[in-house]
Amino acid sequence: MRRRAYRGCGGAGKRFPFRGDGHSAPMNDSSRPPVLDSSPALLAKGYTWLPDRWRRTDGPVVRARLMGQHTVALRGPEAVRFFYDERHVERRSALPEPVLSTLFGHDAVHTLDGPAHRVRKEMFLSLLTGAQAVAGLVECVTAVWDETVASWPGRPSVVLFDETSRILTRGVCRWAGIPLVDDEEVARDLVALVDGFATPGPRHWRARRARTRCETWLAQLVEDVRAGTVTAPAGSALEAVVLHRDLDGEFLGPRAAAVELLNVVRPTVAVSWFVTYAGHALHHRPGVRERLREGDPAYAAAFAHELRRFYPFAPFVGGHAVTDLRWRGELIPAGTLVLLDLFGQNHDPRLWDEPYVFDPRRFVERPPHRDELVPQGGGDPAAGHRCPGEDMTVALLWALGPRLARLEYDVPGQDLRIPLNRLPARVRSGFVMESVRVPAPVPGARNPVS
Repeated sequence: MRRRAYRGCGGAGKRFPFRGDGHSAPMNDSSRPPVLDSSPALLAKGYTWLPDRWRRTDGPVVRARLMGQHTVALRGPEAVRFFYDERHVERRSALPEPVLSTLFGHDAVHTLDGPAHRVRKEMFLSLLTGAQAVAGLVECVTAVWDETVASWPGRPSVVLFDETSRILTRGVCRWAGIPLVDDEEVARDLVALVDGFATPGPRHWRARRARTRCETWLAQLVEDVRAGTVTAPAGSALEAVVLHRDLDGEFLGPRAAAVELLNVVRPTVAVSWFVTYAGHALHHRPGVRERLREGDPAYAAAFAHELRRFYPFAPFVGGHAVTDLRWRGELIPAGTLVLLDLFGQNHDPRLWDEPYVFDPRRFVERPPHRDELVPQGGGDPAAGHRCPGEDMTVALLWALGPRLARLEYDVPGQDLRIPLNRLPARVRSGFVMESVRVPAPVPGARNPVS
């Protein structure tokens, strides 16, 4: 699959100008924002809104007005470092209420900055980074995957997105020590939190209702653990959140603890988007599928990175300028909404050869630099707001990609388009597979994920 995967996306696939690459620029005080608000254009164009704006500018920034706010967009590795410097940009104040009420939750780690953020973030880093933590989650998820996939040959069809969301829900809750009663309902709610955070209408209200249900369920679980009626497994995420003390030395309240438990499990279930993209990529690129089946760990890792680079996930992240700033000679007044263009950077021809061609080989010999590949944000995960679950996302895709590639199945006629005006984007059909066959292991074959 080349650029046709983004057919009808309002300019995607074209070469966009880029001037945020470290080159100096003359001082320029043309810092007044446009009069017209671009919010309707953002809703209409989605992921392509900023790339289209970059194509029409010769400067190092894009200026716009969003929801009435003066907005400046940046991109490039140096822009990543500039954006995640807390002396420049504050993330906490830029999170709109609809995002907090769906994706992240009120009083979440994402709403903190400075020392309070670092203390809360340390809890997530202890849970979600490090070889042992990553291996534990991958082991739980792949065990559930293997158990579930064994039942697929007896079914007339399987929707990859739906099945993967349930697998990931069971796997991450098993790993986190969270008991499940109805895994299908929980999976639907966790998907809804991601699917409805960036859109008005029914998906958004579904996400709000899902958050209320999830927070109520997990707050009660926290209270039960503290009351001694439920035991949190030693070393589990449930135990860590229940016992965590914030900067003030106090335990998290039950509702705040529920919010952070969701911020542990929700990102894992969001990997459903990438696993479905993997099905999409393997269908359109059979050569990649054959290579992935060979069991080369380096290629499996490269495939995981290319999935995250090529396919749409987060369009951008935002924060507010702490003080008057200069970027490449452009004034960014204090209080300006600053956007880091993630989707545009991941498809920038100044960083990637043929950026609209899916090709894992680009990462086989050269793993991505931290601030080049930014599907889940950039910067230092220990000190900034970069997603601490990024290592787990890569590891899960490294494990599940070859497993998916080894399956045999038919792909019936369906809508495999990925509309980029939908936030978050996803394969419309969810990727339907029919007549799934699970081949027997090949003796002596290398298996990087067993």
